[in-house]
Amino acid sequence: MLLFIATVVTTTLAGAEWIYGSSFLSGQMSFGHFKEGLWFSVPFLAFLTTHEFGHYFMAKIRKVRVTLPYYIPGWLGIFMSIGTFGAFIRIKDHITSKKDYFDIGIAGPLAGFVVSVITLILGFIYMPGDEFVYHIHPEYLKYDGNYRELLDSPANQMEAITLGKSLLYRFLESTFGNPALLPHAYELSHYPLILAGFLGLLFTAINLLPIGQLDGGHILYALIGKRAFRVVSPVALVMLVAYSGLGIFTPYDFQIVRSEGQWKLLLQFLFYVYFVYLCFSRIFTHRTRNWVLALSVVFGQLLLTQYFPGITGYPGFLAFGFLLGRVLGVYHPPTVDREPLGAGRIVLGWLAMLIFVICFIPYPIS
Repeated sequence: MLLFIATVVTTTLAGAEWIYGSSFLSGQMSFGHFKEGLWFSVPFLAFLTTHEFGHYFMAKIRKVRVTLPYYIPGWLGIFMSIGTFGAFIRIKDHITSKKDYFDIGIAGPLAGFVVSVITLILGFIYMPGDEFVYHIHPEYLKYDGNYRELLDSPANQMEAITLGKSLLYRFLESTFGNPALLPHAYELSHYPLILAGFLGLLFTAINLLPIGQLDGGHILYALIGKRAFRVVSPVALVMLVAYSGLGIFTPYDFQIVRSEGQWKLLLQFLFYVYFVYLCFSRIFTHRTRNWVLALSVVFGQLLLTQYFPGITGYPGFLAFGFLLGRVLGVYHPPTVDREPLGAGRIVLGWLAMLIFVICFIPYPIS
């Protein structure tokens, strides 16, 4: 309970900072600003809580002993955060049934997905007018009230946080959003319901990655079986890491004249190669094969950027690649039952995979 209360506080702090674009540590925020942060923390924690209790109640139904959710507060203060590092439940029993893995794994993402979609729909339906942006940025009023043209003009291009849009997000935006009220891309992160729904879809997609012991891993393992999953899961991890690291280093970086900076770049590159190896270090039992795989991926990244100089991935996903490949593991625990899932579960399982596709965002936050 104390962790949950702390997480309510930290996510409310973070929500207020996203709305007003300022840190509480700057001294410019008040308790009134803090209360505004509830517009973010309540729907976002509703998503997080629904997701975890989906797992919890399904575990109870399947007679698997499990703890209540543990919430992890995570307000950083010095830079923008979402106020939490998530939540988790701890399963106390050793699961050996494919159906148990499937049911417990799929219940969380489906429940959280529903909450995220509802939050986004409400965010679009009840989206405030431009006065909301002018309240946050009164300096925009100096430009005849047309702040969109101001932000679009080449002379006023700025560093700003933009949110990527998944297929489902675009559909909901076009269906429920009023085009006259939709804000400029630079200002979208100030809208708390939109931000909460966006993060809900993003984390649903991440949880549904068909790798290891993620929810998506449990689901796909039950759908396609152990042998096929032992191929699909490591391939998915390699694709994730390969995409994430695209553009971090290019052949052009190493064509400059030798200098002190060049040696620093070389050390950074060697560290990156070792990091990629760590992500793949549990795929094969022989280290040599993991090194060959890592070097092949890095070489492929350099080759792609040589012929397609503008191609880039999303480095933020590298943290998940490391977590999955090095910490959680890329393979699924074995099960002993061979009973087929049944038509209902198969339909739900592939529906979950479809949800992953329509919720995934190649460039979530830029």
